[in-house]
Amino acid sequence: MPGIVTDIWRHPIKSHGREALAEVALTKGTTLPWDRVWAVAHEASGISDSTRGWRPVQNFVVCARAPELAAINATVDESAGTITLTHPRLARITVDPDIPEDRNRLIEWVTPLAPPDRARPVRVYRAGGRGLTDTEFPSVSILSRSSLDALSAEAGQEVAPERWRGNIWVEGFEAWSEFGWVGRRVRIGDAELRVIEPIQRCRATTANPETGRRDLDTLALLDAGWGHRNFGVYAEVAASGRVRTGDPVTILG
Repeated sequence: MPGIVTDIWRHPIKSHGREALAEVALTKGTTLPWDRVWAVAHEASGISDSTRGWRPVQNFVVCARAPELAAINATVDESAGTITLTHPRLARITVDPDIPEDRNRLIEWVTPLAPPDRARPVRVYRAGGRGLTDTEFPSVSILSRSSLDALSAEAGQEVAPERWRGNIWVEGFEAWSEFGWVGRRVRIGDAELRVIEPIQRCRATTANPETGRRDLDTLALLDAGWGHRNFGVYAEVAASGRVRTGDPVTILG
């Protein structure tokens, strides 16, 4: 029996907000639209106006090192090209990250959320034709509700899916069976994705997505319960198509 899609999320500015979607059009060989299009580079990154292309996560201000970022929510106005960000202790802000003065406003807005002992946010960076995912290839992440339920049982409390900053959540499969999908294709809605590798997790997932405070050692839970720190899988879009919540999910050969 096929599983189903339960949630779809995008994160327009890497580690700076999330937005739930009812549907999305995936295109072969690309990241999810409007997902991690921009990132906030820190002062030690060496990124400049002449920098081009994908850069690894170490160059950016992210939740693993700035946990308060986990409490940001985002809303994209695709027609206007703007993003509205909210945080429980900051005023709402709407920016077009491609406009210089808005990039400066975004840096000023997010600076109070950056720990003072870390490299400071200095620049909004855009890679160009693909999202700034943690993988060198343009990836879409797939996460399992059954695995989340298993982790919640280990934790003795409900673990919020927003901690994991995933793209497509599915249910209807055995917990952790998604690791067996590596090297296989998965049909999700009208699209097909090829699963490439498990997602090895970091301290970003220890931050509460409502408060931005570290309050759950998700890494220790994974270590203790299953002897690894993986949660979810990275995939690449192998065939274009539309994906909607409630769509069937089928594991292919």
